[in-house]
Amino acid sequence: MIPPDRRGLIAKPQIRLIGLVDEAMYKVFRDQLCEAPSHGPLAIAITTLGGDPEIARTMADDVRLLREFDEREILFVGKVAVYSAGATFMAGFPIANRYLTKATRLMIHERSLDKTLELNGPLRSLPPKVKQVLHQIEHSIEIEDEGFRAIVEGSKIDFETVRRRAPENWYVTCEEAKEFGLIADVI
Repeated sequence: MIPPDRRGLIAKPQIRLIGLVDEAMYKVFRDQLCEAPSHGPLAIAITTLGGDPEIARTMADDVRLLREFDEREILFVGKVAVYSAGATFMAGFPIANRYLTKATRLMIHERSLDKTLELNGPLRSLPPKVKQVLHQIEHSIEIEDEGFRAIVEGSKIDFETVRRRAPENWYVTCEEAKEFGLIADVI
């Protein structure tokens, strides 16, 4: 059930983001944030097929800082598609402040890497190159796990379930998200 004092805010979010999560979306996010009221609750709506997970994490960190330092209530409103980096962004909000519109789907999946490692040169120069790529992969997995833990924290879904389902591009309907306790309500 949506509290009556949140209904108008959810219906008319101050920040509306549509499209690829990238540097352009981050600029729109920051611009709209600057134009939004500086006090009181804030609603952010997003529709995205995904994008850059690090930009999504940056946007989520901006939200965290506003919550913690400005003591603002900030609501997440996912519309139609909240895929990949969109789910990463959603993970930055407490479950009590997450909402999805009817017929919205989340898509949670593993990070991927498309990299060619070319090894040439003296043998002693090669292990550092291999270690660099290995460290990139290991740290990316750690970051991915942090995101999976954040999205399920306080829900009925455990971390291992997300880890197991993520390789198959796990699509979650808004009704399932509510049943699993990943969101506060479907609107």
